[in-house]
Amino acid sequence: MTLTVFALAAIALLALIFGALLGFAAIRFKVEGDPLVDQIDAILPQTQCGQCGYPGCKPYAEAIANGDDINKCPPGGETTIRELSALMGVEAKPLDAAHGVEDVKKVAFIREDECIGCTKCIQACPVDAILGAAKQMHTILIDECTGCDLCVDPCPVDCIDMVPVEVDSSHWEWKFNKVPVGDIPIRQMS
Repeated sequence: MTLTVFALAAIALLALIFGALLGFAAIRFKVEGDPLVDQIDAILPQTQCGQCGYPGCKPYAEAIANGDDINKCPPGGETTIRELSALMGVEAKPLDAAHGVEDVKKVAFIREDECIGCTKCIQACPVDAILGAAKQMHTILIDECTGCDLCVDPCPVDCIDMVPVEVDSSHWEWKFNKVPVGDIPIRQMS
């Protein structure tokens, strides 16, 4: 009995010592992030599409903070360029066409009855906005989809469409009944 109590006390003492050591190390060696990078990242659209030439919005924000051009983000468009120019104190430039052109906001839409469940779109999605499993139907979480278009090309059966998001100031809704799908009826969930 005393050996068990001694062992438990030793483990508790070691846990206390290591916890204090980790707490001290976390405070002592804390790495501060660049607040400018965080502000720039908050302005970027968070599509993680890579059209700017960087693997995501955070690396592009770091590049902008280090002096890269502010006009390489097609999903953000002119609005993002204006906000970045105001933040950075530089002149707004037109969108760099080498990285793409500004387009209306779109989200992906999977024609589910054509989906073969290959999971290639799931692997391509940078924000995990696609639900599905191997050899099962896939679907898009429309609230998570950023419209980056990276899921369209990997699809071997071409069952993914990019659908424009129509915004009305009095009533905001998704207009999935306007998807061009030919003779395939679209069932809407209510």
